[in-house]
Amino acid sequence: MTPVPTTPSTAGAPSTDERRALLRTARDVADDLAADAIARDQAGRPPVDEGARLREAGLLAALTPPWPGRGADWRTGCAVIREIAAADSSVGDVLARHYVHTWSGRFYASREHATTLEEASVREQWLWTGAVRTPAPDDDTEGPDLTLRPRNNGYVLNGRRSVDTAVAVADQIVVDAVCAVTGDVLVVRLTPRMHGVSIETAHDRLGQRVAGAGEVVLDRVAVAPGQVLGRRPHDEESTTPFTALAEPALRLALCHVGLGIVEGALTEARDLSRGGRAYRLPGEDPDLLLTYGELASAAHTATAMVDRATEVMAQALDTGPHLDAEEPAGVAALVATAETVTSKAALHITTRVLELADAPGLDRFWRNARVMTAHRPVAHRLRSIGEHYLNGSHRAAAAAYP
Repeated sequence: MTPVPTTPSTAGAPSTDERRALLRTARDVADDLAADAIARDQAGRPPVDEGARLREAGLLAALTPPWPGRGADWRTGCAVIREIAAADSSVGDVLARHYVHTWSGRFYASREHATTLEEASVREQWLWTGAVRTPAPDDDTEGPDLTLRPRNNGYVLNGRRSVDTAVAVADQIVVDAVCAVTGDVLVVRLTPRMHGVSIETAHDRLGQRVAGAGEVVLDRVAVAPGQVLGRRPHDEESTTPFTALAEPALRLALCHVGLGIVEGALTEARDLSRGGRAYRLPGEDPDLLLTYGELASAAHTATAMVDRATEVMAQALDTGPHLDAEEPAGVAALVATAETVTSKAALHITTRVLELADAPGLDRFWRNARVMTAHRPVAHRLRSIGEHYLNGSHRAAAAAYP
């Protein structure tokens, strides 16, 4: 099935007043989350309560692909994610993956199928998560972790897959699996309540403790035809331009989570310094101003890079089916650059703030940044960026990504 993108996202972009109202709601939710962020981080429980807060505020329904009367355009969606992540990056992570996975119908399915899913998601206020892997045939030596076997009416799905957020509380889980007969890679939509689906939550994580990571275990799960969104191409060369945006879109949304970590860490450290609860006070140690100047500059640099990538991604999503075949590679290279800059800034800033103040919970920013960046090696991204810059490769500059 070839995905047919819906009309460009600008057609459903919220008005200025609607955007402001959504951002005000996000700030209210962020304030609520910040009030008990340390306690929830220490408890490390699945995000049941956090998902309920997002649902009650209307953010799950709001952060769906844009269409007249519903959804959020890419720029607005990312702004909401960053606002939430600054208060609690675990919840920002949940919301980022939710938003990108609600685009799955547009990336992989037909127009009618995508519209039906999006309408249901808004109506039912579904929370989405998932783990769709990047095409990597060279790494397939051990065989697929998820397999589909055709049966009279649909498929039977077996295997297990790691999911980074909301695995125990999501309403919809999007994964890819290999058909054992045809070899096609199909993107399917599951619900945790289906027969044969079990969840194993991760415990004692270093960071992002409230994100709800874990594994979904699938034992002879019946998959109906309507749960199959479409095919995920085996390689980048056969991927349609619009579908090629799926992977860098997720990486870019997570860049906004990284920026949220940076903003949250700097704000909390600044408040401690202003309140006299830091190692050094501005009036007593002018070098402290130099330190904050360095950290603020690093944050501004990362923000500028991510904002630029966000604008380019938004324009590509707006273009929809008319996207040029070469454009996704340029978008992906810019996203990889934003990810590289943000990762370095997040690790640097969250480490340095620990030198400025000693306060309970301040270490959570470093732990969260470390977990967010641990599985995305900088060297791989830089090689991809260099390949695109030097050779003008049409291949997307993809990072190693779970």
